[in-house]
Amino acid sequence: MLLQGHADERGSREYNLALGQRRADAVRRYLVLAGAPEARIESVSLGEEKPSCMERTEECYAKNRRVDILHQGEF
Repeated sequence: MLLQGHADERGSREYNLALGQRRADAVRRYLVLAGAPEARIESVSLGEEKPSCMERTEECYAKNRRVDILHQGEF
């Protein structure tokens, strides 16, 4: 399983990469606590590189602050 952490476009590239990583790691910790095998989960950050919404509104920024969960065969 691959967890991809994302951030909105506000902030520096470095800040957004770190923020995306923290998001992905938080989901990873949750999944492990829920019983998922830790060795089968990888977390990475894409920062602001793959937005799901391109508008400059608070609603759009909220959609870009996310973690995508990809299963084997999807990445």
